[in-house]
Amino acid sequence: MGQALGCIQVDQSNVAIKETFGKFDEVLEPGCHCLPWCLGSQVAGHLSLRVQQLDVRCETKTKDNVFVTVVASIQYRALAESAQDAFYKLSNTRNQIQAYVFDVIRASVPKLDLDSTFEQKNDIAKTVETELEKAMSHYGYEIVQTLIVDIEPDVHVKRAMNEINAASRMREAASEKAEAEKILQIKRAEGEAESKYLSGMGIARQRQAIVDGLRNSVLAFSESVPGTSSKDVMDMVLVTQYFDTLKEIGASSKSNSVFIPHGPGAVKDIASQIRDGLLQGNSASE
Repeated sequence: MGQALGCIQVDQSNVAIKETFGKFDEVLEPGCHCLPWCLGSQVAGHLSLRVQQLDVRCETKTKDNVFVTVVASIQYRALAESAQDAFYKLSNTRNQIQAYVFDVIRASVPKLDLDSTFEQKNDIAKTVETELEKAMSHYGYEIVQTLIVDIEPDVHVKRAMNEINAASRMREAASEKAEAEKILQIKRAEGEAESKYLSGMGIARQRQAIVDGLRNSVLAFSESVPGTSSKDVMDMVLVTQYFDTLKEIGASSKSNSVFIPHGPGAVKDIASQIRDGLLQGNSASE
């Protein structure tokens, strides 16, 4: 009904292109407008001013000869003040933007190796945005944002990179494990050395206490029983220890025993052997 009366409606965030007898007349803003069709006025088309997004997948090669697929997301919109250029100068805006993205990416990525491509994807996006802005501004479009959303290497390259990364991590884990085992062995050796040192100190003190006890016993017995010599006292001490040893062997049911001549007359031979060993040791040290 509105068109029959020569009235049209332009929705919000859109503009309409008015022509008179096929020639551009004006840009119609959102709202209601009268178009006397009998005078040759008509609407050639509508143009959206909303931000639009175009995802572009571009396959290219890096400097180290690795094929990658770069996925770029372009956000753009038509400018209301340049609606005439946006409507008349480009027949396919999306194809035009895609061609510029291909050109810039395939000129930038081959200068970088694969690792640098991942590291400098923001720089690539900035380069694409700058070139698109210069080109599309002549056609009445504004580039709002350009993003490099993904960089996909070839499947075989990706698998090889994952294997290299896994091998590197396994090597680091093995190195850390070996270092931990090394530290554990060092600490264990230090603990054993400390234990043996303390054990030796204890044995030395024990023997020193035995020697001191024997000396005190010999002196006390010599003073209490006049006429006895140190040899007599030592023989008595050896007999006492001899019978204590036999008692301990008999008291234990699981002991490994070594039997030696155990008559009382054998104590004298044992004492002689001990004294001879001490005298030989003193002679050797002198």
